Amino acid sequence: MAKAIPRIGSRRNARIGSRKSARRIPKGVIHVQASFNNTIVTVTDVRGRVVSWSSAGTCGFKGTRRGTPFAAQTAAANVIRTVVDQGMQRAEVMIKGPGLGRDAALRAIRRSGILLTFVRDVTPMPHNGWRPPKKRRVEEMNTEEI
Repeated sequence: MAKAIPRIGSRRNARIGSRKSARRIPKGVIHVQASFNNTIVTVTDVRGRVVSWSSAGTCGFKGTRRGTPFAAQTAAANVIRTVVDQGMQRAEVMIKGPGLGRDAALRAIRRSGILLTFVRDVTPMPHNGWRPPKKRRVEEMNTEEI
């Protein structure tokens, strides 16, 4: 039996190069999601495709330290460093959530040297939301009986 000759253009044999460094992005959108437990910073291009992301958890913070402003600042600086290397000069910032990392992440983004076109708060606000659960009925003990 003859050996099969491997094809040169085969996907299995040739290593597929990383697209991260190949893409040049002059303008993008930075999404900051700040919850009480963590802060996630995602950078997308104008069409919405994710370019890079980081969070306080991936930066090495564990437990309650993930919700701190310093953890958010570290996560933002981490992701900004990667996108500046890819050529980003201008960005829009969308901030969502009530967490402590909102201001710290924005401060880190401003310090990075990227020109911000606008900063928008996109925290979802209920327009009178759902129906609340019914009130608890707890029997009050009379102090005279005791």
